[in-house]
Amino acid sequence: MVSKKKYNSDEKLKSEISSLVQYIRRFRQEISHMYQRQNDQTHFEGMADQLDAITLATEKATDVILSSVEEISDIANKIKTVSNIEELPDLCDKLNHHSIVAMESCVFQDITGQRVSKIISSMRFVEERVEALAEIWGKDDIDDAAVDLGDQTDKMSDDEKLLQGPQLDSQASINQEDIDKLFD
Repeated sequence: MVSKKKYNSDEKLKSEISSLVQYIRRFRQEISHMYQRQNDQTHFEGMADQLDAITLATEKATDVILSSVEEISDIANKIKTVSNIEELPDLCDKLNHHSIVAMESCVFQDITGQRVSKIISSMRFVEERVEALAEIWGKDDIDDAAVDLGDQTDKMSDDEKLLQGPQLDSQASINQEDIDKLFD
């Protein structure tokens, strides 16, 4: 006959093992969601490509816009000094052409917005998966581990801190109204 104490400890061990197996299954399931393919890429793979495309499109559009504005400026200076009035229609046509080229280059913003939306969607998906994993692990344990890691900005060089980019509105510590109040 099995003692009651041994039976209770065996049941407790079985229960713990069963819980552990369930946790492992949920972890595997959440991780598999992160690596689920969409258009032959995982959510991670697509983000870097989209960001690279945004950077390239922005660089190209900026170059075209700046070149067009320089041409417009040069043509405007020629108009000021034109001696033969018959040259004006041709110069005006060139002004219009370069203005249109500059405006067409601004269209990249629509495509950029679409790409950013795809990245945000992927990042939200990953964020949801990470939240699910955090819930499985236990948010209090994760918060404690994060506190133990400390603030990573303390370990960054000045150049790395600059590369963090401009602050979001929610991160701004001082706004213009606060500065204006200092001078009142």
